[in-house]
Amino acid sequence: MLDLILASTSPYRRTLLARLGLPFRSLAPGVDEDAIKQGDWTPQQLAEHLAQAKARSLAELEPNATIIGSDQLVTLDGQIFGKPLTASRALEQLTVMSGRTHQLITAVAVWTQEQTYLHTDITTMHLRSLTRPELERYVAADQPLDCAGSYKLEEQGITLFERIETEDYTAIMGLPLIAVTGLLRKLGASIP
Repeated sequence: MLDLILASTSPYRRTLLARLGLPFRSLAPGVDEDAIKQGDWTPQQLAEHLAQAKARSLAELEPNATIIGSDQLVTLDGQIFGKPLTASRALEQLTVMSGRTHQLITAVAVWTQEQTYLHTDITTMHLRSLTRPELERYVAADQPLDCAGSYKLEEQGITLFERIETEDYTAIMGLPLIAVTGLLRKLGASIP
C-alpha cells in the first residue's frame, strides 16, 4: 500500500483526493512560492515548477512516501493571475477577464524515490461579459479570495462562464483526478 501524502493545505485538493478512496495525509509543503515566482517562467513552466517543488519539498522528511504536489494559475495574454486574497483584487482580475478567453493551468507532480511524474491540464475558459455590479455581487456571494482567477466553479462561479473546454473538470477545482488516478495505479495503488 502506498504511503500517500498530499503536499497541500488546500481544502479543495483534500476533498478531491479523498474521492479516490485511498488513505492519505495532508502536509504543508516547504516551498517559498513568492521566491519561485520571481524566476523567468512561462505560465505553464511556473505551474509545473511549483507543483514539482511542493512534492519534492517533503521528500527528505518522508523518503518512503508517494507525494503529490499541485499548483494552479490563470493566464491571459501571458499575464498570470493567482489567488487574489482581497475582494478588490478579485474584482480587478475578473474585470480584466470579462468577455475574454483565458487558460486555467493545473499542474500535478507525483514524487516517488524512483522518479517524479508530471501532468499538466490546460482548460480554456470563456468568461461572459459582465458588468461591475454583476462582478461585485459574485465576489460578495462566493468570496473567491483563495482561488486562482477569482472564481469558484463549484459554487456560483459557474454562472460567469459561456463555455469551458477541458479534458478533466476536476482539474478546474485544483487536482486533475483522471491523471492522478492513472499515475497512482501505475505506482501500484488499488483504485477501482
